[in-house]
Amino acid sequence: MPRLFVDLPLHENAELTLPPGPARHVQVLRMQPGDTLTCFNGAGGEWTAEVLRMGRQDVEVRIGAHDAVDRELLVKVTLAVGMPANDRMDFLVEKATELGVHAIQPLVCERSVLRLSGERALKKVEHWKGVAVAAAEQSGRTRVPAIEPVLALPAWLAGHRCDAQRWLLSFLRSATSLGHAAPAHDVVFVSGPEGGLSPAEEGLAQHAGFAPVTLGPRVLRADTAPLAALSFLALQHR
Repeated sequence: MPRLFVDLPLHENAELTLPPGPARHVQVLRMQPGDTLTCFNGAGGEWTAEVLRMGRQDVEVRIGAHDAVDRELLVKVTLAVGMPANDRMDFLVEKATELGVHAIQPLVCERSVLRLSGERALKKVEHWKGVAVAAAEQSGRTRVPAIEPVLALPAWLAGHRCDAQRWLLSFLRSATSLGHAAPAHDVVFVSGPEGGLSPAEEGLAQHAGFAPVTLGPRVLRADTAPLAALSFLALQHR
């Protein structure tokens, strides 16, 4: 059964017109009145729905029963990542959503190849939100991770306040193996771009309370390292 993210209030027996994105999806699938689908709006759980009318530009549905299913991780994981270039950030957002990430914070770092600001940054964030929605629909998630506005690493560290455990993916000799640092509650990871974080940036992160952790002796790509860390936590806290 198709699953669609519908960014509207949903309740049983409501009849509504789908927003343009979900409506196009229904039309592409050539669904007909009487066909059923699953809707979720990120507030938790999901609803069955029945197609009532197929128009040229719009689709009307009736919302059915609510299922309070919860497929989220037991810990909320935020990835603050130095954005990898080209389509690797798309890949990271897609796979992190599938693995259960709570939020993604795109960062510009000293060694970043991808540098975004202004209107270009806003458009990229909207694009990544669409990638996250599609991945949530496909993977069965009932919540869509937040994709935060692009920030420079020092600015984000200066304004970052949370009660979560803070970890820095690092090759520092003092880094603790991630396998020995399993969290008891929510986690924020900081991970660098291609070329990693500079020594000054690692110092800033540690001063902000981020403890260095390592994934092992091998050098992982900028899009692989945060996904490996998230995978480790996802297997522990399903």
